[in-house]
Parts: sequence; structure tokens; C-alpha cells
Amino acid sequence: MFTQFRNIDTAFKHIKTFSIFLIIAAVCIACFSIYYNVRVIEKAGSRIYILYNGKVLEAVASDKKSNIPVELRDHIKTFHQLFFNLNPDDKAIRATVGRALYLADESAKKQYDNLRESGYYNNLISANIAKEVQLDSINLDIEQYPYKFTYYGTEKLVRSSSTVFRKLVTQGYIYDLKEQTDENPHGFIIRNWEILENQDLPPKQ
Repeated sequence: MFTQFRNIDTAFKHIKTFSIFLIIAAVCIACFSIYYNVRVIEKAGSRIYILYNGKVLEAVASDKKSNIPVELRDHIKTFHQLFFNLNPDDKAIRATVGRALYLADESAKKQYDNLRESGYYNNLISANIAKEVQLDSINLDIEQYPYKFTYYGTEKLVRSSSTVFRKLVTQGYIYDLKEQTDENPHGFIIRNWEILENQDLPPKQ
């Protein structure tokens, strides 16, 4: 009789062990299924289909972090183009510089006020000078936040009688606003911006 009880006890232990194994296996399969489905959904969500000229094209969406250096450089480039590309028209100057000020803090507004008070914009208008800036390079440090940058460009001032080139060097820091708007599509802002150098270059021979 004791042998029969031992056999029943042993059989119960085997059934218990087997049941625990089945439960663990079921939990593992369920977790893997959930993880796999989430990955599939994320992958499907990153695919974008575009209708172009009657054809369906597939594109892949990427998050902001993977494009930070590209977006930072474009933000810097756009700001400098808006701030320094000027036509000899006061209304146009106010409009373009006003758009640039959405991309930077009060340090840019201070530079603008100093230039206006010194008569810089009036001189451009009275002398009928059109000015544009060309990007040479951007030195950007993305290893530390806020992101420090140095902008190197060449200004071209076109007069009716001559064309003058200037070397332009500025620097500042970029902060992430975590929010994008129509006026600031990248969601960054330039702070502590200053002009390090803005001098005439020797005439080209």
C-alpha cells in the first residue's frame, strides 16, 4: 500500500513539474508574440506610401534623433540666410529678419537692433545694395548639449558699380524646444549668438 502511495506521489510530482514547464513555455511564447507583433506594427508604421504622378512610391520614416545633425545644420543655414540675405527695401528687411528671429533668442534681436541703430540697414537702402550670404562650412559639436556651432560664410554685397565680398564667422548654441511650429519647423532655437568676424575680403584679381 505504501508503494502505491509513493507511486501516486511521484506521479503527482511529475504532473506538477510538467504543468509548471507548460505554463513557463506558454508565458514565453505569449511574450515573444507580443514583442514580435509590436515590432511588426512599428515597422509597418514607419513605412509611408506616396502617390506621385499616378504611381505609388514607398518611403521610410525616420525619427528626429537619427537626423539631428542634418536638421541642426539646416536650422543654422536657414537662420543665417534669413538674417543676412537682404534686399534694399526696408519692408523686405523687416520681414526676412523677423522670420529669422523666430529661430533664435534675444541675442539675435540684440544684433539686429544694434545694426539698425547704427544705420546699417539705412546705408544698404540708400546705396541700393543687395546682400546675400553663402555657406562655406558649419562646425557642429553634437557630443554635448546644448550643441555648439561655428558658422563660416561669405557675404556678397552687390552695388551698381562693384561687388564686395566679406568673411562672416558667427557662433552660438542650439537648444531643442521639443516642439515644432510653422515659424520654426525644426523645433530648435539658437542662443547666445554672436558675430565673431565680418570683414571685407581682398578684391579678386
